[in-house]
Amino acid sequence: MVITFSTQKGGAGKTTLSLHLAHVIALAKKRVLLVDADPQASAGNWSASRDDKPPFAIVGMAQNTLHRDLPEIAKDYDHVVIDSPPRVSALARSAILAADLVLIPVQPSSYDVWAAGETVELVREAQGFKPDIKAAFLINRKITNTAIAEDVRTALADYPFPTFKTAISQRVAFAESSAGYTVLETALSGLAAKEIQTLAKEILKFMGVKTW
Repeated sequence: MVITFSTQKGGAGKTTLSLHLAHVIALAKKRVLLVDADPQASAGNWSASRDDKPPFAIVGMAQNTLHRDLPEIAKDYDHVVIDSPPRVSALARSAILAADLVLIPVQPSSYDVWAAGETVELVREAQGFKPDIKAAFLINRKITNTAIAEDVRTALADYPFPTFKTAISQRVAFAESSAGYTVLETALSGLAAKEIQTLAKEILKFMGVKTW
């Protein structure tokens, strides 16, 4: 299965989500490849800042031919997670075409909801070539003890894709993970780790993949 995180708004948390989802799936003893398709190479820089080998494979592929090149590169892996660039481009389109599932992170703000429309159009365009592509929204950086996330969930209902029940909250643990490790290594018993684990199970269930 190939999962692409895509949104045309920068700062939505795609890289953090990509790294954490890849790690959760890898912990289930699956062979996972994370493809860094963002020219900024944030995932690659995250890997380079570690003191040891990352718990999953990472390869940089910021190429417009990603959807054609990926099958050969990913043939030895069970699952692939793609961190795509934050703007409309041939590379973003290629990352979406490579996917079985496109996850669209949306922060709890009206601007993010409006910006989601651009990504929706890219996905629908890709579905014209590859009808089996699925897509869903993911509320990211939810502010706890507020109703803003539910307001965003209601607004997203106007789009043709579902929104996952699991929302990822704004937590210090995720911010600290930019230093080369995930919360599954630095705070396994914390709420951030529980959220990402729950999200991973919901994603796999949505795609009909057996969970652990």
